[in-house]
Amino acid sequence: MPTKNKKTFNKKSPDKKIKKKNVEKKVVAPKKIENRTENHAEEKNNDEVVEGIKTGKGKVLSLLRGFKDILPKEDNFWKVIRHSAENLADAYNYKWIETPILEEASLFIRSIGKGTDVVDKEMYVFEDADGDKICLRPESTASIARAYVLHGMHTMPQPVKVWYLGPMFRHDRPQAGRYREFHQFGCESLGVKDPVVDAELIAVAYYFLKDLNINSIVYINSIGTVADRQNYIVELVGYLRAKRSYLCEECKKRINKNPLRVLDCKNPDCKTILEEVPQIIDWLSDESRNFFMKVLEYLDDLNIPYELKPTLVRGLDYYTDTVFELYKENGEEGAQSALGGGGRYDGLVAELGSKEIVPGCGFSLGLERVVNVLKEQQQASGTEYQETNKFFFAQLGEQARRKTLKVLEELRLNGIIVKHNLAKSALKAQLELANKYKADYTLILGQKEVQDGTIIIRDMESGIQEIIDQKKLVPALKKKLEKMN
Repeated sequence: MPTKNKKTFNKKSPDKKIKKKNVEKKVVAPKKIENRTENHAEEKNNDEVVEGIKTGKGKVLSLLRGFKDILPKEDNFWKVIRHSAENLADAYNYKWIETPILEEASLFIRSIGKGTDVVDKEMYVFEDADGDKICLRPESTASIARAYVLHGMHTMPQPVKVWYLGPMFRHDRPQAGRYREFHQFGCESLGVKDPVVDAELIAVAYYFLKDLNINSIVYINSIGTVADRQNYIVELVGYLRAKRSYLCEECKKRINKNPLRVLDCKNPDCKTILEEVPQIIDWLSDESRNFFMKVLEYLDDLNIPYELKPTLVRGLDYYTDTVFELYKENGEEGAQSALGGGGRYDGLVAELGSKEIVPGCGFSLGLERVVNVLKEQQQASGTEYQETNKFFFAQLGEQARRKTLKVLEELRLNGIIVKHNLAKSALKAQLELANKYKADYTLILGQKEVQDGTIIIRDMESGIQEIIDQKKLVPALKKKLEKMN
């Protein structure tokens, strides 16, 4: 959490100060893991590790370390996440984009930057049969910037607003909330630099979590332009060299290699030193300062809770000006606790080949972490998180089974979803399945009903049944849906 700090800076207009809460939270760094066995023990804390099993041929069938299967029992979580992401993106006029999982490794080395953990330690890089260096994408922003240049998106109405949802890959140390394959939902806006763009993206990320009943808080900072940072880095390096003996070994190396990364260190000793570190916000130009103030004012207008975090820099070199992260409200801060984050990247598209400077801003949210929060909330409330199954379809006999396929298709075309299992023939077994699905009504079609052109609607709570004409089934079910909703 942000440490206590009384520094504020004034906007040129009357007495406006950045609002900050005085919050202090001790963060404990993860224990260093020395061997594979201990790593697996740590993974088990997330209850997602599956032990290998021996097959009939004596071979062990297992998952790669750091990877997990998303099983049918999690379907309801992922379904509501995809639904919420698509609805929110549509509401804010973001269009779907899909970039390849495989990209040239040089794309991420150029954009993310040498000296970052992602490039130096975490990328899955290999040579293909042609000798080209290929990489499993560790994130999507660089790929979308590449697509913007490659497909001439500068000719489209600006800004170009896109969203994505898909898998990313990083060869990171597996632990609770962190996998080597993980999914992200994100939005990017390219072509316009305006504080309202930054605020809108923060709002979309915040409202996405809000729609899932996850209360979050935004930690935010400005790292200014490249010129702003050059002046600040001189001051930062001087401070860090004076405190070098108190820093962890990794941060000692970063002082000369990439000093801004020291600000992102989670080591408790380093965090103590960083409480008095010079703040980059004091080195911003008037233009950068005023831009940041406008972003905060928009967040105030939207009543989105935020806290200024002076040491927030994010882990990728392409960021400029606004950077932010979202945490679960009242949750602990840490690398595995952040639900997502993002920021502005005004130099990235030009770095990848654009003839002009193309402003950009975006965010991504880690969906495995979002699912974990939904599971925690379900456990805390004692309620089962699942979709509502209003209707179940039971059929008796071969003739009814054939008719069922036509009826199900008619219902689907009218937007009515009905659970069913055509492999079962006994009515008792199908009604038991309807109860497991917690269906409100079961539609029953037997040989007699096929011949009469009727169908039975059974109320699963009262057991009361009504017989209606099959031609009236769609309006009858829609009427029941209206009453239930």
